[in-house]
Amino acid sequence: MPEREGRNILDSFAISVGKVIDGPVTWFREKVVEPNQQDYPWYHQEYRRVPTIDQCYTDDPVCNFEAQQQFRRDKMVENEILSILRQRFEDCVLYEAPDHMAKCRGVLDTYEKAAENWFTKYGDLGGFGTVKDAYMKQKHRMIWERRHGPVGTGMKTSE
Repeated sequence: MPEREGRNILDSFAISVGKVIDGPVTWFREKVVEPNQQDYPWYHQEYRRVPTIDQCYTDDPVCNFEAQQQFRRDKMVENEILSILRQRFEDCVLYEAPDHMAKCRGVLDTYEKAAENWFTKYGDLGGFGTVKDAYMKQKHRMIWERRHGPVGTGMKTSE
């Protein structure tokens, strides 16, 4: 018992209990989790990208359904990104209380840009907006910008 010399009985008991509790957890991590991480590094399901709605034929319901599902997944991911950015800004404001407008400007700018991009794509679609609605919104925006210039810059003057 050279490793236990100088320890009292309480230390030995604490180490034994620690090994009993930590042993199965360490075994599971080394034998199950880590080997599976090498083959498949993601814990969440990763979907392959499917053709977008503009690449689908009008009479192909399977392609339309897949595009709709991908649109819904992308919207959920972008909603979560916005939620995380908003939470980061709120945490920054609480942490940097008196000088928060100077110290949190970068986080706020990132959030505002992401919110603007989200609204450009998903805004005014409502809760039941479909991928076709978003595609038509994008098409109408592109036509507007071609005729009148970028949205928000004022209309072109007739020359």
